[in-house]
Amino acid sequence: MRRAVCPGSFDPITNGHLDIIGRASKLYDVVHVAVMINQSKKGLFTVDERIELIREVTADFGNVEVESFHGLLVDFCKQREIPAIVKGLRAVSDFDYELQMAQMNNGLSGVETLFVPTNPTYSFLSSSLVKEVATWGGDVSHLLPPTVHEALMERLGEQ
Repeated sequence: MRRAVCPGSFDPITNGHLDIIGRASKLYDVVHVAVMINQSKKGLFTVDERIELIREVTADFGNVEVESFHGLLVDFCKQREIPAIVKGLRAVSDFDYELQMAQMNNGLSGVETLFVPTNPTYSFLSSSLVKEVATWGGDVSHLLPPTVHEALMERLGEQ
């Protein structure tokens, strides 16, 4: 069985993330979405909320499993016998950082990293940018799955 992981914080998941996960789901039998827990960051959504949103928007793929993880991504991969990490690249600046991570991960565990170029429609897109624009009243509905957009607007309305 061919397995890969798409890691990230997904706070919140965007159409760009969904594009990469969807493309990976066509290449692998099982795609694990690892919602990485970063203790030093305060997320807009809790990890459990992110997992639920991701499960909702990836349900149609049929081969995506979503869970959280704290620690090294290579340990997540070892524990689940996942040989590949799939990462989306938006720009050259992403490549510089991601190449270092890929080389480190491979050196630590032999896990391979596959880079998928982003759909040009989403080349500028990040969760941070979406949150910032939405906070100031900008329309981000075209950048998020509808259920995620609804959750984001509700959360920002609470603040």
